[in-house]
Amino acid sequence: MNMISRTVRRAAVATATCAVVLAPAAALAASAHPAASPARAVSAAPRCATSDLTVWLGIPGEGAAGSVFYQLELSNTSHHTCTLFGFPGVSAVGLGGTQLGSPATRDSGDPEKLVTLSRGATAHVLLRIVNVSVLSGCQAANAIGLRVFPPGATTATVVSFPFQACKNKGPKFLSVRVTVTRTGIPGFSS
Repeated sequence: MNMISRTVRRAAVATATCAVVLAPAAALAASAHPAASPARAVSAAPRCATSDLTVWLGIPGEGAAGSVFYQLELSNTSHHTCTLFGFPGVSAVGLGGTQLGSPATRDSGDPEKLVTLSRGATAHVLLRIVNVSVLSGCQAANAIGLRVFPPGATTATVVSFPFQACKNKGPKFLSVRVTVTRTGIPGFSS
């Protein structure tokens, strides 16, 4: 046997051995670094500030078992892409901007996912308003709108919308689900 073929064969065996040994190590290293977490993904685009969004209510709502469900829409009307993650803060507002009753509870029936909104895109939150006449301990009051804090925001906007709320804290008459993607704003050009 000549010396060149023996050297080539040894190199091939060494290469194959390295591949067999290193493949599981590479797989373990890859699994040690999971896919981008929401915090990492958020850094790809900034979080949507309240000033980046136009918040509006899809009307009419759909009634069911003493409640009405509305689509609370958060549309990106800024000039850049931004992200939302989680639940908005929502509460009823009376005359003079005073909060009526307790803020909305969180219905965690859906998993939280990062929502990326390009300019003109809209995110959606399912809002439930309970008929307060069926709640015990509720002192009914006229709300003039909804105060909405987009997910992660520290400033709010008010969406004009008259409805019956509870004046006192305690009875739970509002609930929201997690923010999800939806279609964009009809006629909005980027």
